[in-house]
Amino acid sequence: MKIRDRRVIAAAGWIGTSIVRLLSASLRFDHRSISTVPVDPLQPPEREPFIYALWHENFLIPIARFGNPGVSALVSRHADGKLLGELIGTTGMRVVHGSTSRGGVAAVRELLRPGTGHLAVTPDGPRGPRRVVQPGVVYLASRTGLRIVPIGVGHRRPWRMKSWDSFAVPRPFSRVRCLFGQPITIPPHLHSAGLTPYTQQVQSELDSVTAAAQDWADTGRLVLPSTILQARVPVVEHPTRIVEIAGVERVAGG
Repeated sequence: MKIRDRRVIAAAGWIGTSIVRLLSASLRFDHRSISTVPVDPLQPPEREPFIYALWHENFLIPIARFGNPGVSALVSRHADGKLLGELIGTTGMRVVHGSTSRGGVAAVRELLRPGTGHLAVTPDGPRGPRRVVQPGVVYLASRTGLRIVPIGVGHRRPWRMKSWDSFAVPRPFSRVRCLFGQPITIPPHLHSAGLTPYTQQVQSELDSVTAAAQDWADTGRLVLPSTILQARVPVVEHPTRIVEIAGVERVAGG
């Protein structure tokens, strides 16, 4: 049964936020940037705002860790999206309701307003298919001029919900890892046909950083895939020591 009472949704959002914060505090969490420029949702958007893109199944812990007033999140108008909006809003993030299926035009107009800051989107949401990038994120980048930063999230043996995205809920005290990829530049004023190659590029980059983050969570060691190493992008040290073995960059410890 869907929850429609606004007071119940608000109460559920507050309770959910408290639980997520307790869970997040218990985790063995770490993150890295593999970009040549600073990419971090906690940095002031005045420096350079980005569109941060991650799979719908993985947004729970990044919201708790990186949610702040400098980030605006695009959330579905569905009933479950309203509940998610309450959860996101408690972090200080600005919530914009809309999607490609409902309220999409109004949402894009809202996100195009000056001073919006960083944008957070799930390019396979709100209804899937799972881990398939929809062209909306590329269209948004083309209209705003913001670069897309793919975010990979890996969980060590999470619980999985029986939902379209197999939503991940990390086990308490488990290992969660997050990778921020190289920003992707999208040309301005793209039309429908021009979105396809850049949608495929975002898909490829998200697949790569997600696989690397998952391997890091599983093994405790970060090994960058060859698709990332080809660009020789330096890894930003935070906070453990980085070593390079036989041309493969690894992070010691974790």
